Amino acid sequence: MIDDTDRRILAVLLADARTSMRSIAEEVGVALGTVSNRVKRMEEMGVIHGYGVHLDAEKVGWTMTVLCGLRIEKGRLMEVQRRIADDPRVFGIYDVTGEFDSMVLARVRDRAHLDDLSKTVLSSEGIIRTVTHVVLNTVKQNGVELP
Repeated sequence: MIDDTDRRILAVLLADARTSMRSIAEEVGVALGTVSNRVKRMEEMGVIHGYGVHLDAEKVGWTMTVLCGLRIEKGRLMEVQRRIADDPRVFGIYDVTGEFDSMVLARVRDRAHLDDLSKTVLSSEGIIRTVTHVVLNTVKQNGVELP
């Protein structure tokens, strides 16, 4: 599927997706055409899904990150997850093994916003139990260690 050269190209793009093809070629030590062809191939294969902007959540007003474990009524997992996914505060939903059926990652502005999320979204029909954890400090995110 992908080889070491592809991985080195991806590492450069992950550090800064705006890096020019020429700069990638210099950093990886391959020809410009090689980088261009490989990036195009990885896009076509779905290895690269797109390019975007990574915001500092706190600087745009989302001061709290929360992880919520959900126990969901049997047979309602997909329905509940789709409903929760519609909330703009939610940025990740995962099926998991263990005590919970699903884990939800969300960002909220403050305690009142978290209270609203808990009372409207995380206690909606089909959810049996929730356990919410507030993130105190982010050590690593999106593959990058933070200061």
